[in-house]
Amino acid sequence: EKLKQSLSKTRNIFTNKLDSAFSKEEKIDNNFYDELEELLILADVGINCSEEIIEKLKENVKNKKLKFKPQAKEELLKIVENILNGDSSLNLNSTPSIIIMLGVNGVGKTTTIAKLAYMLKNQGKSVIIGAADTFRAAAIDQLEIWAKKINCQIVKHKEGSDPAAVVFDTIAACKKRKSVAICDTAGRLHTKTNLMNELNKMVRIIEKEGAGMPKEILLTIDATTGQNGLVQAERFKESTKITGTILTKLDGTAKGGIVIPIKKQLNIPIKFIGTGEQLDCIQPFDANMFTKALFNM
Repeated sequence: EKLKQSLSKTRNIFTNKLDSAFSKEEKIDNNFYDELEELLILADVGINCSEEIIEKLKENVKNKKLKFKPQAKEELLKIVENILNGDSSLNLNSTPSIIIMLGVNGVGKTTTIAKLAYMLKNQGKSVIIGAADTFRAAAIDQLEIWAKKINCQIVKHKEGSDPAAVVFDTIAACKKRKSVAICDTAGRLHTKTNLMNELNKMVRIIEKEGAGMPKEILLTIDATTGQNGLVQAERFKESTKITGTILTKLDGTAKGGIVIPIKKQLNIPIKFIGTGEQLDCIQPFDANMFTKALFNM
């Protein structure tokens, strides 16, 4: 229900029109496919991805000898779900382990860190937050407030200090306490080479000091940014090996379809989605559940 509510803006524009397209007991024709493609683009699925989905739908309709529009809806759902399927679990099967959080400023990364920490604490895990975004003083302060609220340890240095040093100390504390460490990083713009280089330095320290530890490198993407979020993801993927994405602010956008090209074009699993502003408003991504909520099934 929470997922359906978070996708309500998308459904109001996209799904209602989609239902209208499928509801008429009319024969499938080229105009029908054109209408579907326009609706997919409207939901920010993207031109290339929308074209591929429609081509696959045409193929399935032909192979199964489907004649009428309502029959094609189930096929469309299967195609979308198949695109979204993937390993959405957090692969942190032992402790100590570490999560590195990436994302540009304003995507909801700090709040997402708090939500993940809260979720892991509720699972009985010890959690340490590493405040490695030392470029923005507010980021350290915000994480400290969240850490106190959730009752978990925070590792921090002064504003402007070396982020890699924070990561180093966070890993040391994580090993000592056999905890899950969640490390923040600067809200670096994907066009700033020096900040990307600094990210790579942090990853090298993690690989060295955290050798053998389970790791996740998660990119936070603001769903309201649409195709720009896809561009951000492409740039980050060029710089480091991302193991998953977290989509935030789905409840604030009519373009929830951006989930589809992010998974299809980047082939990066979607691990979590944010469904609101409260600490418990985060849930593991489920392709079947998401597809049903998107298509109002």
